[in-house]
Amino acid sequence: MYTPAEVASNVIGIGRTKASLKIYQMLMLGFLAGMFIALAAVGCNTISCSIQTASVAKFVGAAIFPVGLAMVLLAGSELFTGNCLMIISVLEKKVRLYEMLKNWLFVYIGNFCGSIFVAALVYFGGQFDLFGGALAVSTIKVAAAKASLSFGKAIILGILCNFLVCIAVWISFAAKTVGAKFAGLFMPIMLFVGCGFEHSVANMYYVPAGLFAVSNSDYAAAAAETVTNIGNLTWGNFFLHNLIPVTIGNIIGGMVLVGMMYWGIYLKGRDAK
Repeated sequence: MYTPAEVASNVIGIGRTKASLKIYQMLMLGFLAGMFIALAAVGCNTISCSIQTASVAKFVGAAIFPVGLAMVLLAGSELFTGNCLMIISVLEKKVRLYEMLKNWLFVYIGNFCGSIFVAALVYFGGQFDLFGGALAVSTIKVAAAKASLSFGKAIILGILCNFLVCIAVWISFAAKTVGAKFAGLFMPIMLFVGCGFEHSVANMYYVPAGLFAVSNSDYAAAAAETVTNIGNLTWGNFFLHNLIPVTIGNIIGGMVLVGMMYWGIYLKGRDAK
């Protein structure tokens, strides 16, 4: 495997490759990554929703979710949260700041579209009818909780999440085989999901899926019996209380605490030595 210092050097080239993508490639690869993460979220909800013990349900769902990042990294796609590591290429003056921001913008748009696409397919495909509608209720419950976060709390949970996501990506870059890459990324992703931290791209599925579900009167009536904060589940709250602050937190956690930190440790001033 590569050492952390070697990973830091390799990330420079990875960032240059990402910056050189054409806009349509960023959008399409972002769309695929949005689908991968959304499908991991579908699996997480589907498998855990019928488990009565909350801690066990959380553990089982967390064990499923790493499949999403595995598909992102191994199948080939562009994920906004992982691309926060492009800051290393910027600090090394191999990528311009605007090139990184352009990548973030179009990948983010692609991620959003891919996630919404999966949410729509799951809703119109009748997936929420599983287990007598229990999956619909669980989906609404998760979405309502996310739409009820305070701005500050959402930022903090976003920081913690993408610190772990970028560490997972970093570990995968250290591995040289498919098996090692998957094993390396698995635990940090499982940890962030198990702890309930907030991932902007995952939430592009979770909250819209809940919004689609709550638009169905039968699902909404079933959820209203147990979901006390269902009134907070609106598109406005999704953006203002979740997606915007979580995205800010994800940038801080990935760009500052991982990318800039490792650049300062392994790359800053190395030519002067």
